[in-house]
Amino acid sequence: MDFHKELNEQLKTAMKAKDTTTLKTVRDLKSRIQTREIEKGEALVEAEFIKLVQTAAKQRKEAIELYEQGNRPELVAIEKAELEILEQFLPQMMGEAEMEALVKQVLQDTGVTSMSDMGKVMGSLMKAAAGKADGKRLQEIVRGILN
Repeated sequence: MDFHKELNEQLKTAMKAKDTTTLKTVRDLKSRIQTREIEKGEALVEAEFIKLVQTAAKQRKEAIELYEQGNRPELVAIEKAELEILEQFLPQMMGEAEMEALVKQVLQDTGVTSMSDMGKVMGSLMKAAAGKADGKRLQEIVRGILN
């Protein structure tokens, strides 16, 4: 399903259910999409949409950490609820075993055996993972294997 249609359906459902959290989150996401489309001058493709949602989700995760440090449980709850809504639009993330297998495959394909060539590996890995794995976790796995 087209992500524009999916967002509009979520918006309608949230309005009917008077779900303010979903409504706020979806409107924010639609606003981000519209801004990016205006900047770009054309409609976003699926990969760009996923990247945009990942950025919004990452911001929510960072906010959760900060609110937890500031002892603000009411704000943590709001951010967690918004994060759950955003995660509905993201592809299924890779499991630990899948990430390790992907790292080993890319290392084998690139022929990298030392930490000095980590940039080559990470570039290939991020393309292969295509938003289905956390870059930090992939980097940790690469370091573990190369060390």
